[in-house]
Amino acid sequence: MKEQIESLLKETLHTLMDERVIPGHDLESVSVSIPSNKAFGDFATNVAMIMASQAKRPPREIAGIIKERMERLTDVFEKVEIAGPGFINFYVSPAVWVRTLHEVLEQKGDFGRTSYGRGVKVQVEFVSANPTGPLHVGHGRGAAVGDTLARILKTAGFDVESEYYINDVGNQMNILGLSVLCRYREIFGSSAPFPENGYKGDYIKDIARRLCEARGEELLNMDEKEAVAICREYASSSILQGIKDDLGLFNVHFDNWFSEASLYRDNKVEETLEYLREHDLIYESEGALWFRTTRFGDEKDRVLRKQDGSLTYFAPDIAYHKDKLDRGFEKIIDIWGADHHGYVPRMKAAIEAMGAPGDAFHALLIQLVSLVREGQPVSMSTRSGEFVTLREIIDEVGKDVCRYFFMMRKSDAQLVFDLDLAKKKSDENPVYYIQYAHARICSILKNASAQGLSPDISKLDTDLLAGGDDLDLVKMIAAYPDVVVSCAADLEPHRVSFYLLELATAFHRFYNRNRVITDNGPLTAARLILVSAVKQVLANALGLMGIGAPESM
Repeated sequence: MKEQIESLLKETLHTLMDERVIPGHDLESVSVSIPSNKAFGDFATNVAMIMASQAKRPPREIAGIIKERMERLTDVFEKVEIAGPGFINFYVSPAVWVRTLHEVLEQKGDFGRTSYGRGVKVQVEFVSANPTGPLHVGHGRGAAVGDTLARILKTAGFDVESEYYINDVGNQMNILGLSVLCRYREIFGSSAPFPENGYKGDYIKDIARRLCEARGEELLNMDEKEAVAICREYASSSILQGIKDDLGLFNVHFDNWFSEASLYRDNKVEETLEYLREHDLIYESEGALWFRTTRFGDEKDRVLRKQDGSLTYFAPDIAYHKDKLDRGFEKIIDIWGADHHGYVPRMKAAIEAMGAPGDAFHALLIQLVSLVREGQPVSMSTRSGEFVTLREIIDEVGKDVCRYFFMMRKSDAQLVFDLDLAKKKSDENPVYYIQYAHARICSILKNASAQGLSPDISKLDTDLLAGGDDLDLVKMIAAYPDVVVSCAADLEPHRVSFYLLELATAFHRFYNRNRVITDNGPLTAARLILVSAVKQVLANALGLMGIGAPESM
């Protein structure tokens, strides 16, 4: 509906400009908003106030011209009012709102799909945890945000591919291999000092035991470098499979798994350095190789190859993002931990250096999750072994609750995950509250069916839903496509969780005040259609979040 009103407004302004009634104006910047106070209409715009200085006319006069022309152009509005210094408030006709119910019941699972992003190829890379340990709660939040965003972008019409970048190269992998080797040797009674920065979790001991079963004592008399390499490969493969299993349990499935090692195997890192060299974007100084990121707005140039000849993390990252561009992605979205904040400008610089616009790259930063059980914080540290895995949280509270709780705040805001609240089966728990709305409607429809009643859109008397709680619920349903587009446009998937809670609240309020199955046949028919539409939109929005819509609870 919001898009429709904006389109009508722009059409009106375009005509008035052609007729030279008002001066030329950038129509792309024209928008309508939803007033927080319902008394000010369903939608509003301040375009007349923006145009006033250029037109050298009072904003209320310009608003009057726009109002008169829009009322002639369409019958969508019940009324249009000018308020304050020149706001234009639009009140949509109830009959127009109620027509949304036809769209919902006809389109079903496709209601909310738009062509907003048609033709734009997007990649969303998320989680991308090093295969050095199981996924923990922080990884879970990134998984929920990334997967939900990918689902939203697909629904908004983008051509989307999700990807997991496997960091299977670097010193942390050698430390993993040495940690496993030490535990392996301990099993056979061979004492060896455990590396100070080694991985200490029980999962390392489990991997070492499985390695013993697979290879016996074979590694004991082997050259340490060779033994570490075997342990590294065995451990990383085992951990990565566990990550895939946990993500599958979390209803997260990637279109592609990209190995960092392949960048070296396919010579893409050196090819990228050569590309930068040919474009005079790298130089040598003090024995190191530097990237001229300051040309693209970074605060200082960055080292790609250190004095000892080893590459920094930035070098393969540039090669990886060049590969993304080479694969044709026009919009690249990386979901990183908040500690990567300083990395964003240099990656934007790298994207521009590859010939793409800086706004082709977007980084969503995921703030820390504080896990609370019985009012006490639970500490998490991968190497100390004192951490709670994502699998443990899923097992304790369930996949659906887990996914929703991770999405209850904007990704760059810190999140307190209250396990006690997450396990409550009451209205205090927003997931229970939302899913119960869906289950309650299923029960209503089942009872109606037992009485020979069913939703029949052809029997809808629009006037019966044209006011009060009925119309409020219709308006909430109609807002869903706009929510999808706004989430996609602003890369803010958490808004879906807000919308779901608002829709469920509107339904429960409606249900507590009104009967659906009544003694009035036409009213019953209208309300069965209404709650059926609510049920469908609840299911669609829950699906965006990868959450189930139960029929009974």
